[in-house]
Amino acid sequence: MYDLVIIGSGPAGLSAAVYAKRACLDVVVLEKEPMGGGQMIYTQEVENMCPVAKGAKHEPAPIPEEGKWVHSKKIEDISGFTHGVGWCAPQQGACKLSLNVKNGIIEEALVETIGCSGMTHSAAMAAEVLQGKTILEALNTDLVCDAINTAMRELFLQIVYGRTQSAFSDDGLAVGAGLEDLGKGLRSQVGTMYATKEKGVRYLEMAEGYVTGIALDENNEVIGYQFVSLGKMTDFIKKGDDPNTAWEKAKGQYGRVDDAVKIIDPRQE
Repeated sequence: MYDLVIIGSGPAGLSAAVYAKRACLDVVVLEKEPMGGGQMIYTQEVENMCPVAKGAKHEPAPIPEEGKWVHSKKIEDISGFTHGVGWCAPQQGACKLSLNVKNGIIEEALVETIGCSGMTHSAAMAAEVLQGKTILEALNTDLVCDAINTAMRELFLQIVYGRTQSAFSDDGLAVGAGLEDLGKGLRSQVGTMYATKEKGVRYLEMAEGYVTGIALDENNEVIGYQFVSLGKMTDFIKKGDDPNTAWEKAKGQYGRVDDAVKIIDPRQE
């Protein structure tokens, strides 16, 4: 006696048999043909055809990689430093993924996330997972978060077609290029702006840092902003400065701040 009898050994029948065995069922597959497989094997018509020799050898199109043109055939043929951007299913968060790949192996990974607090923990795990994997392994690995997985997919499409930041750089970019993207203080460059119809725009965070003041002219139009670079401030404190001194040393401004009629706190005014 069998728990399950499957009639036909085509793709559906064989798949059913596999899952039945995983469920510890006693299963048998019945097939009328001498060889199973259904449409997964050659039909009798194709088997009886005579072979025709292949003519011209069509190589894969060369792609630019680290200053060379490469006919990529194997995963180890892939090298480059590139990026991919992904998003989670409800699109409430996003990820920018940067990888430095050498001979198919991920030598460096930079994972930046925005919009969802839980994604920072996912990014921490993904950064630990990615290093040392081949680019194909990484594509087929669960990187914890939808946004990071989507970014990996988009990055893979970029790099296998030669669309990389290092495509025309001899020998590519050295490991550490990801940190250079972050700049001084090693913080992600994030822009955060908020606006309402009644109250207008508020700059909250620029690439330079945390915005402390928005400069307005006589028409109440923005003409510049003041900021504090939190990365620099933290470095000053680590080197022994007290917080107030570090705050002052890390301050800066952009635009016509000196011509402002007034400066407002974007979070309070």
